[in-house]
Amino acid sequence: MTRLLGHDAYPAADTNHTVKLLFIGDVFGKVGRDLVQRAVRPLVARHEIDLVIANAENSAGGFGITREVGDALLKAGVDVMTSGNHVWDKKEALDYIQHEPRLVRPANYPAGVPGAGSTIARTAKGREIGILNVMGRVFMLQIDDPFTIGAREAARLRARTPFILVDVHAEATSEKIAMGWYLDGQVTAVVGTHTHVQTADEQILPGGTAYITDVGMTGPHDGIIGVERGPVIGRFLNGLPARFESATGNPKFHAVIVSANDETGRAEAITRLSLTREHIDAL
Repeated sequence: MTRLLGHDAYPAADTNHTVKLLFIGDVFGKVGRDLVQRAVRPLVARHEIDLVIANAENSAGGFGITREVGDALLKAGVDVMTSGNHVWDKKEALDYIQHEPRLVRPANYPAGVPGAGSTIARTAKGREIGILNVMGRVFMLQIDDPFTIGAREAARLRARTPFILVDVHAEATSEKIAMGWYLDGQVTAVVGTHTHVQTADEQILPGGTAYITDVGMTGPHDGIIGVERGPVIGRFLNGLPARFESATGNPKFHAVIVSANDETGRAEAITRLSLTREHIDAL
């Protein structure tokens, strides 16, 4: 569970029989997309990654996703895109998600909402990987129960494959931790997104599920969770509406690598990454 800060921090490639998943934290705007384009292929090659998943709900200007942006992320090497409460910020996402199975939205949205809450992707070696997206309800939309639906969907995916990664998109730390324990032993990994601040609690739970409360944000870190500081501070001071624009400086790539047993799907390691552009360019 070493934190990878640069080229010299990387361990030797693991030659054991494992399945390796790279999950990229909330890709924010153009800065985040640029980091993905720079980092994914070198990381895949260096760590023998089998599948790349990215939370892409803020990848278009920091708010939502479009077909053009989603297709660019897929072209950059992302295999599956998860999302959350901002997935509908761009109206064209309503159509895009119905025609792009590699983009999933939270499974606990009510029946009839476009898109799907999970998908099964196939690695180059033929392994099937289940990707499930759920959204918390504390301080967020009061949609369907993520725990009951998460367990039900995990069981459905497990009938096909032991390799299942769950993106729990939630505000409250306690709700994410509860989800990790609730699904422990049922899935390979439970990774948190939404708050854009990387946590340092990566671990393997007793049942063999890798867990982290928040993977963090891939994007500009000189603002306030991705946007320019001024309007956000102003809103805290006066409570008035303000137009938020994506920040541009201090780009960082936040992700985790989850290694799972090739037969059981149980997680064996989770490694947290926090890489600057300079670290990426040195790969």
